Amino acid sequence: MKTAGAIALVTLGCANAFVIPAGRTVVRAETARAAEKINTIEFELDKPKVVTMDSVDAGGKKVYCRCWKSGTFPLCDGAHVKHNEATGDNVGPLIVSGPKKE
Repeated sequence: MKTAGAIALVTLGCANAFVIPAGRTVVRAETARAAEKINTIEFELDKPKVVTMDSVDAGGKKVYCRCWKSGTFPLCDGAHVKHNEATGDNVGPLIVSGPKKE
């Protein structure tokens, strides 16, 4: 791993590289593949990949789950709060808002 100032450049194989902020933990791809499944709510298991497309009206807002624990997935129901308290994690939702109405 090469470091330059506050970032680290991590190279995977030949051409794949990504930047990680200094102080963050790097997990090797082999370790990540062996980890537990994220999709524990069994959402759209018949599909090779879960992909959600949506739109937000002007002045509107949608809050999406990033912890995979929501009972209303892909929308957030606040389940991350209980998860964070139990694990010490800091996961939260993705909030998307449309442009303000004129």
